[in-house]
Amino acid sequence: MTDTPFAPLDTTLDRDAALKILRDAVAGADDGELFFERRRSEGLMFDDGRLKTASYDAAEGFGLRAVRGEVAGYAHSTELSEAALRRAAQTARLAVGDGGGTWADAPVATNQKLYTDSDPIAGAAFAVKVDTLREIDDFCRALDKRVVQVSASIAASIQEIEILRPEGTSVRDIRPMTRVNISVIVEQDGRRESGTAGGGGRVGLDGLLARDDWQAKAREALRVAVVNLDAVPAPAGVMDVVLGPGWPGILLHEAIGHGLEGDFNRKGASAFAGLMGQQIAAPGVTVLDDGTIPDRRGSISVDDEGTPSAKNVLIEDGKLVGYMQDRQNARLMGVKSTGNGRRQSFAHIPMPRMTNTYMLGGDTAPGDIVADLRDGIYAVGFGGGQVDITNGKFVFSCTEAYRVKDGVVGAPVKGATLIGDGATALKQIRAIGNDPALDPGMGNCGKQGQWVPVGVGQPTLMIGGLTVGGASDE
Repeated sequence: MTDTPFAPLDTTLDRDAALKILRDAVAGADDGELFFERRRSEGLMFDDGRLKTASYDAAEGFGLRAVRGEVAGYAHSTELSEAALRRAAQTARLAVGDGGGTWADAPVATNQKLYTDSDPIAGAAFAVKVDTLREIDDFCRALDKRVVQVSASIAASIQEIEILRPEGTSVRDIRPMTRVNISVIVEQDGRRESGTAGGGGRVGLDGLLARDDWQAKAREALRVAVVNLDAVPAPAGVMDVVLGPGWPGILLHEAIGHGLEGDFNRKGASAFAGLMGQQIAAPGVTVLDDGTIPDRRGSISVDDEGTPSAKNVLIEDGKLVGYMQDRQNARLMGVKSTGNGRRQSFAHIPMPRMTNTYMLGGDTAPGDIVADLRDGIYAVGFGGGQVDITNGKFVFSCTEAYRVKDGVVGAPVKGATLIGDGATALKQIRAIGNDPALDPGMGNCGKQGQWVPVGVGQPTLMIGGLTVGGASDE
């Protein structure tokens, strides 16, 4: 965003006074800023035939940071006043001391605007939201007599930020977020299974509340639930796995994405540390992190340090060519920030984080990839998972997966988990589909206790030799 006159969230704070306090706080430091935030959010949940919860939250505050070398002093407050700023400045200064730092160059201003600045909470009346949820419930139950429970939710929020830097520049951004989520439970012959679908992004609610949009989500949730009614216990063992396009990219996001963030590599804690320029994945594998895709959940016009978001290539044709960087780690590694400095809120310090992380497509038809699978699993939906960031070892549970033998897709399987490590999985990618897709807009990423919205994506992939945890050995 372009530099704008400093008016932190339109409060009564005086610009000159705030700037003087900030400059005093970072005297002798390498970098620092004042981060102001105002956030409002609304959530409605319709469950078991009634409006179960409706919430509205609002918060505002600031965070003041002073950085010197590997150390950062940070203080935050919900009180937007000169007195609170002075207390925060005194606290932040304790970390940087009185030594002389080398001041970092300021972020370059940008005019990019990747999403609307309209308030999505005000985009539809409360009664309309409640009526839509009731319609979703009725629609799902009418679709199939086996539906015994429906849960539907609407969430909308808007975040206003302003970043004041010691050079006197000020950067502002207004970030909307919306999401609609639908879950159904079906029952047949005493067996119950569930399915979930949803999505959204940095868009208004009008499109998500349109009948054709939520009806498609409802049908998808029902489809997954009905498929799982016929699921058999998953096999266990080492086998080839085909991953579907779009949301299954969450596995690569977790297994390799965190390992390509600058802080872990600077500290030597990543499995990919020291491998810049080396072949770390199969030929043809190209992975990007791109925060500039319009309206996407993980997109940001500027990051939370004021650096414009960018389209960054991380792996190119199997070779490691870049890490995701915030300002502090980039400076310590002798490179430029990539616009990946993100924080959960004013109460959190920024760190290198992903935005929209995805793999580019190849030239193989997805049907041919499945047909080449001799004995394995075709996984198209994922639920929860666990990852050890330092070595990339992961365990992911499948919400929709199928047994495949001799290229023929067989029965759905239940209870399948995929176990492996990112560094090995990258090298064992055997086929890349020509059907790249992004997820529908439902990702959240956790790191060191902070959560931020993200996007993922990939084409259909075959990965060889993953361990599948299931109910039976074959």
